Amino acid sequence: MFGKASSSQSSGFCGSGALSHVYIQYPPLRCTVSGSRNLLYDDGNKLLLAPTSDRVFSWKTVPFDPHVAPSCDSINEGPVLLVRYSLDSKLLAVQRSDHEIQIWNREGGETFSYKCRSESDHILGFFWTDSPTCDIVIVKTSGLELLAYSSESKSLTLVETKKINVSWYIYTHESRLVLLASGMQCKSFTGYQISSAGIIRLPRFEVAMAKAEANSKPVLGAEDVHIVTVYGRIYCLQFDRVAMLLHSYRFYRDAVIQQGSLPIYSNRVAVSAVDNVLLVHQVDAKVVIMYDIFADSRAPISAPLPLLLRGYPRAASMSSQSISGDYEAVEAKVLTGTEAITYGDGWKFLVPDLICDVTNGLLWKIQLDLEAISASSSEVPFVLDFLQRRKSEANKAKQLCLAIARTMILEQRPVSVVSRALDVLLASYSQSIKAGSYHKRTKAEKTATSGVSSANRTNTVIDDANNQSDAFGKSVKRETQTSSIENESTNRSCLSASDSEDNLSVETQKFDSLKLDSSSGKMDWDHSIKAEASGAAVHQPSPQSQILGPGSTPLNANTSENQDSQVTSAVISPDDLYSFVFAPAEEEMAGDASYLVAIIVEFFRRANLDKLKVHPNMYVLTVQLLARSERHAELGLFVVNKILEPSKEVAFQLLESGRQNFQTRKLGLDMLRQLSLHHDYVVLLAQDGYYLEALRYSRKNKVNSVRPALFLEAAYASNDPQHLAAVLRFFSDFIPGFKNTSEHNTYSRVLAEMNTSIAA
Repeated sequence: MFGKASSSQSSGFCGSGALSHVYIQYPPLRCTVSGSRNLLYDDGNKLLLAPTSDRVFSWKTVPFDPHVAPSCDSINEGPVLLVRYSLDSKLLAVQRSDHEIQIWNREGGETFSYKCRSESDHILGFFWTDSPTCDIVIVKTSGLELLAYSSESKSLTLVETKKINVSWYIYTHESRLVLLASGMQCKSFTGYQISSAGIIRLPRFEVAMAKAEANSKPVLGAEDVHIVTVYGRIYCLQFDRVAMLLHSYRFYRDAVIQQGSLPIYSNRVAVSAVDNVLLVHQVDAKVVIMYDIFADSRAPISAPLPLLLRGYPRAASMSSQSISGDYEAVEAKVLTGTEAITYGDGWKFLVPDLICDVTNGLLWKIQLDLEAISASSSEVPFVLDFLQRRKSEANKAKQLCLAIARTMILEQRPVSVVSRALDVLLASYSQSIKAGSYHKRTKAEKTATSGVSSANRTNTVIDDANNQSDAFGKSVKRETQTSSIENESTNRSCLSASDSEDNLSVETQKFDSLKLDSSSGKMDWDHSIKAEASGAAVHQPSPQSQILGPGSTPLNANTSENQDSQVTSAVISPDDLYSFVFAPAEEEMAGDASYLVAIIVEFFRRANLDKLKVHPNMYVLTVQLLARSERHAELGLFVVNKILEPSKEVAFQLLESGRQNFQTRKLGLDMLRQLSLHHDYVVLLAQDGYYLEALRYSRKNKVNSVRPALFLEAAYASNDPQHLAAVLRFFSDFIPGFKNTSEHNTYSRVLAEMNTSIAA
C-alpha cells in the first residue's frame, strides 16, 4: 500500500508547507444569519438550513457553490428543533417540541400539525421519503409512524406503525436506511430501508462493545455510529471507545455481517465518504486516514495526514494587497481564528462529504488530492487501480493514469512492473466494455455537455456479488472490481431500458441479486447473473460469507445526486494508450528500441486476452521499431504469427521499412493482397517494375481503377518494345475505346520509333 507522505504542499490550518491528501477549498459557503442559533442539514434535498424563530433560510449544496444565494420561507414564530423539506419541495415540516411537528404547504399556505397521542411518547425526529406507501416517517420513542400526505384534505394519514422501544436513531437519505438503537447500552439495532422499492426490515443485530472494567457497561451514543455508502454498499461503522476500534457491519436483506475493524487513534471520530473513499477523521489527533474498501488489505491508502485548507489568502498576504471591504476583513479574521482549532467543537461532518462549522457559519466541501495520492506511492499498479475507480474528478484521474504509464516507460521500469500496470488499465477498460457502460458513458458525457441536468435523478447501484477480501480483512460477497463501478455509472437513468441489463459477477456460489429500483418502486429479481474474468485472484468463501444462504442478497443503496451528476470515467482505451503513452514515449526515447518493443508485446498480450481492438498505429509503431533495430527476421515472425493485425497502414509501413530489405517489403505486398487491396497491390507491382505480373493480376481480379499510363510508362522505361507492345495490346483488348485515346496514339508512335531504331 502507500508507504510515504505526499509531496503536495499547501498552506492551511496546519501551517505553511504541510502535507495532505485530503483538503477543503477556499472559499467556503458562508451561512451566517442574524437570529439563527443553529445550522441543520436536509440531506434529502441537499440543503443547508439556518432557521430563526420565524423564518428558514436554505442554501443548495449540490452542486457546491460558495456564492449561492439563500432562499427563505416564513414560518410561525416559535422554537425550532428540526426542519425538513419534502422531497418535492412542496411541504415544509418543523419540529416544535418533543410532541409536535408543524407542516406548511408552500403553495397554498395552509398549516397543520402532528401531535403525539401519548404524553409519555416523545418525537426523536422525522424524515421525508420517496416510498410509494408513505411520505413522511416520524421516529418516536415508541417506534416508527409512517404517514401519507393527502393533497386534497391537506392532512397526514397514518399508514403503518412499527412498534419498538427507541433510545435514539440515525438516518441517511443516501442509503434510505434508518437504524433504531435500543437497550440499556443502546447497542441493539433494528433497521428499515424505506425507499421507492418498498420497505425492507433488516434483522435485529447487536454491535460489539468492549468493557473497561468487569462491572462497567459503556453506553453507545449516536455520535459513535455512522451509516456510509461506498461503491453502492451500505455499511454501519461503530466506534468502540474502550477497544479504540471502528467496527464495520455490512447490510444484507436477511443478515448483518461484521466485516472487521479499523484501529482508532483518537477519542473523537468522524466519518466521510468522498468519491467512494472512506475517510476516518481522528478528531483529537487532527488527521484523516483514507481507506479504499475495494483493496485487498485493510491498510490505509496513505499515512495519516491533516485536513488542509487550500487556496486561502493568508492574513499577511491579504494586508499587503490592501484589502478593501468589511466583508473580506471579517471573513479573514474568522478564518484566521479557525486555523488553530482544526476539528473544533463546532464542526459537524455531514453525509457524505461536507463539513459544517456551526460556530463560524461556514460550510466546506471535502475533496481528494488525487495527484498527491498518486505521488505518495511506488506501487504503481495499485495507484492505477485506485485512480481507475474515481468518478468525481475522472478526467484528472485519467490524465494521471496516462502520465504514470508514460513515465514508467520513459524511466524504463522493469518490463514485469509495466506489464502489471497495463494489465490494470486494460482490465478496467475491458470490464467497462463488457458492462456496456463505456459507450453509454460516452453518450451520457455528450448529454451532460449539452447542459441536460441530472441532479434530481435517483438511481440504484447494483451491489457486489463476488467473494473477495475487502479493506476490513474479511471475505465478503463482492463483484468484479471494475464492473461494479461501471454499473454504478450505467444505471443512472430512471426507467431506462438498460436498467435491467446490469452485469454481475459471481463465484461458484451464485446468489440471486435483488435490484431495488428507486425510480420504478418495484423489486426485480435478476437471475441472469454471469461471471466475467477480472484478472484478480478469486478467494474462497469465508465462514461469515457462507452464513449468507442462496437467498441472502446485499442491501443496495440509492446513491445520491452528487454521484449521479458525474457521468465521466477514468477508463482508458487502447487508442488513448497509443496516443498519450506509446507515441509520445517513442518520440522521447533514444537508442535501442528493444525495451519499448517488449512493453508493446505485453500490451498486445493483454489486449488479445481480453479481445480488445488495438489502434492500427500501434502495429505501425511496432514495425517501425523492429525495422529501426534491423530485426527483420523477428518482424517477419510477428507478421506470420498474426501478432501484428493486418491492415492497410501496417502493409504500407512494411513496404516503407522494407526499402533496404526485400523480405520485409514482400511481407507488405503479401498483406495488401491478403486484405484484397487490389488497386494498391497492382500500383506497387508496376512501380517496382513487375508491370506484366501486375497486368495479369489486374485481369484476374478485374482491377480497372489503375491508369494505363502507369503500365505504359513502366514498359517504355524497360526499353523493351515487346513489353510495350504487350501492354498496348492488353489495354486495347480489355478497355473499350482505348485505341481512340491520346495514350494509345502516343505510345503506339513511341513503339514504332523503337522498332525502327532496332531495325536500323
